[in-house]
Amino acid sequence: MMFNTDKLWEKVSAFADAAIIFSEENRRYFTEFPSSDGALLVYGGKALFFTDSRYTEAAAKCIGAESVVDSTNLYEKFSKIFEENGVKKVAIENHRLTLAEFDELQKKLPDTEFVTTNELADAIEEIRIVKTEAEIEKIKAAQKIAEEAFDHILTFIKEGMTEKEISLELDFYMLSHGADALSFETIAVAGKNSSMPHGVPGEYRVQKGDFITMDYGAVVDGYHSDMTRTVCLGEPSDKMREVYNTVLEAQLKGLEALHDGITGVDADKAAREVIEKAGYGKNFGHGLGHGVGVEIHESPRLSPKAPHTLKTGHVVTVEPGIYLPDEFGVRIEDMAVITKTGCINLTNCPKELIIL
Repeated sequence: MMFNTDKLWEKVSAFADAAIIFSEENRRYFTEFPSSDGALLVYGGKALFFTDSRYTEAAAKCIGAESVVDSTNLYEKFSKIFEENGVKKVAIENHRLTLAEFDELQKKLPDTEFVTTNELADAIEEIRIVKTEAEIEKIKAAQKIAEEAFDHILTFIKEGMTEKEISLELDFYMLSHGADALSFETIAVAGKNSSMPHGVPGEYRVQKGDFITMDYGAVVDGYHSDMTRTVCLGEPSDKMREVYNTVLEAQLKGLEALHDGITGVDADKAAREVIEKAGYGKNFGHGLGHGVGVEIHESPRLSPKAPHTLKTGHVVTVEPGIYLPDEFGVRIEDMAVITKTGCINLTNCPKELIIL
C-alpha cells in the first residue's frame, strides 16, 4: 500500500517545504494505518511515517518498510532530513497541536520556520471533505451494521428495561457483528430524558407511552456511520404524533433539498422552516447535520451559520429534532452522499413512527 499524500503535497508545496501531521485521524486518513502514536512527514513529493516499536512491524507490512521509521529521537531525525533536503518552512496542524506540543517543536527544531496559520488545515479539509467510492463503501458497510442493530433492538426492547440496557445491547450487537469500534458513546434515552439531544443512558426504566431515541453508529476500517431513530413503546399521545410527524416532514425536506451547490445554510433552512412553521422553532437548537468519515463530526456542516457549499462526494447527516423539556423529544437521522442532481440516502431503515 502506498501513502495517499500526492494531493496533499501538491497543496503543501505552495506554502511550505514540508508538513508534519501528528493527529491520529489525519495520520489514519493519509496512511490507512491505525495507531495511537506516530507522525507523518510529507516533503519533496515523498512521505515517511514515524512510529514507536509497538507499531513498526505492523506499519511496515501495511505501508512498506522503506516508508516506516522508528520514532526514537524523532526530532533529531526530523532535523537531519530537513538539513539534507533544504527544508526551512514546515506546516503544522495548528488546530490540533497543543501549546505544549508546539513549544516542544520550537525548542527541538530551532532553525525551522513553522507555518502556524490555517493553510495545512484547509488543505487537509479540502481533500478529506470529498469522499472516494472506496470511502463511501466503508461508510456503507458501517451503516449496514447499524441498521442490523436497529432491526435487532426492536425485538429486544421491553417495558421495564433501563436505557443503559438498551444502549449496551446496541453496542454488543454492533461489536459482535463486524464493527471495529463504536462511532461514539451510544445514546439511548426515553420518556422525559428524550428531550435531551445528547442525553446519557441511565437507570430510567422505559414505560408504556414513552418515546425512545437511539443515536449510534459503527466503525468499519476507520470509517463511521451515524443514525438516529425514535420509536414509541405503546401508543403515543396526539401531541407526540404531531411532533414526530413534524420532525419526519422536516427530515424529508432536508434530504430533498440536498444537491451539489446548495449551501449548508440553505440545506438547514429547508428543514428548519417546517419546524418553525409548526411552532417548534425554539425547540430545534442544533444544526441540521455534519460530515461523516474518519471522524464522526467533520466538514461540511449544515446549520444556520455553516460556511460550506455542498459538493458531489460530500457525505452528510440530516438530523432535525424537536425537544420539549420535561416532556419528550424526537430526532430522525440519515446519512446521505451528495450528487450533482440530489443525494443518495445511505440509510435504509424505516422512518415512519414505529410503535412497539
